[in-house]
Amino acid sequence: MELAVGVIGTGNIGADHARRLATRVAGARVHAVFDLDGDRAAAIAAEVGAVALRSAEEVVDDAAVDAVLIASPGDTHAALALACIAAAKPVLCEKPLATTTEECWKVVEAEAAHGSRLVQVGFMRRYDAGYLVVKQEIDGGRIGEVLLAHCIHRNQSVPPSFTSDMSLTDSVIHEIDTARWLLTEELVAATVVPVRRSPLAAEGLLDPQLVLLEAASGAVVEVEVFVNCQYGYDVRCEVVGSTGTASLEIPTANVVTTAGARSQPVPVDWRLRFGAAYLEELQHFVDAVRAGGVAGPSSYDGYAATAVAESCVRSLKEGQRAQVTLAKRPALYETA
Repeated sequence: MELAVGVIGTGNIGADHARRLATRVAGARVHAVFDLDGDRAAAIAAEVGAVALRSAEEVVDDAAVDAVLIASPGDTHAALALACIAAAKPVLCEKPLATTTEECWKVVEAEAAHGSRLVQVGFMRRYDAGYLVVKQEIDGGRIGEVLLAHCIHRNQSVPPSFTSDMSLTDSVIHEIDTARWLLTEELVAATVVPVRRSPLAAEGLLDPQLVLLEAASGAVVEVEVFVNCQYGYDVRCEVVGSTGTASLEIPTANVVTTAGARSQPVPVDWRLRFGAAYLEELQHFVDAVRAGGVAGPSSYDGYAATAVAESCVRSLKEGQRAQVTLAKRPALYETA
């Protein structure tokens, strides 16, 4: 039987998710959608064969909705995730789980009190083919003991409203979760290093930034975030071990050699670069729910990533290393 999904938020990513669920994810269909922009919600509903409801609460409470996908603004995520837990409905919540650790922890506590997992957080890089190979090489011991990692996160451009804090909480948060997942350990401290500001950055935006993340084992993850690089969307990673390295390069299907030069295309945005990963993420969520459970990145993962991002922001503001303090992981997430 198909899983009937309710989608809350039909902006860029929510609309993409709705279309994938309707046309490319096996075993699922979109039953209902909601967006504050009623016309946009109605248009997506008509496109995917769903109904447009009048509120997010109606989507969660609809008896015909088996599971919920939250793609609304980040400051609404915690309340909606809590509503889904109260209704005992599985939910795939786009990152961040919440905009503060306090709100994240409320979700963790509610889910733990429920007694079983209902929430998957949308850290889609865990489903990217390239990252999965790097993870496999680390876990298989082929590069020895992990010592450090170099990460690049570059956007072609961002809106004028994008802030220095957002470079850390909206962009680097992906590297934060990826580092925790690849290394299978917690991050204990963060340092944001001042970098010469690009002349193309909007007024007041510190861009690029360099972030050093320290893991519990002593391994260090270096992250360059550059959100106005101009040339495309470029995400790369190299993990350095005691006997070798595992690298994620720019994925491309072709290289052109002509007139004394070699060139390869660079994705223009995240939708193109991680489209396959988003599809795998949705299929994984649907398959898990239909099998009777929820897997993937957990509420605790969402909480931990937000805690590290907050430490990054604190380091940026204070100009010094900031420690990360995490509450004890509840037993529900011990095997996650």
